[in-house]
Amino acid sequence: MVEDAREELLTVREVARRLRVDDTTVRRWIKSGALEAITLPHRGKRQAYRIKKSTLDQLLNSSLPVE
Repeated sequence: MVEDAREELLTVREVARRLRVDDTTVRRWIKSGALEAITLPHRGKRQAYRIKKSTLDQLLNSSLPVE
C-alpha cells in the first residue's frame, strides 16, 4: 500500500523531452516558480531537481499557455 502512495518523479531532462523544450527552459520555469519542483542536494555544476509526474500532468492539462 505504501508503494501506491509514492509518486513518479521526473528529471529536468525527462520533462524537457516530454514538453519538447530545452533543459534550460525547464530550469528557468522552476526558478521563476512557474513549475513546482523538488530541490535535491547540490552536487556538481548544476542544481538537481525532480518534478512530480502529477505536476507535469496538471501543466499539460491546463488551458494556460506556458511562456
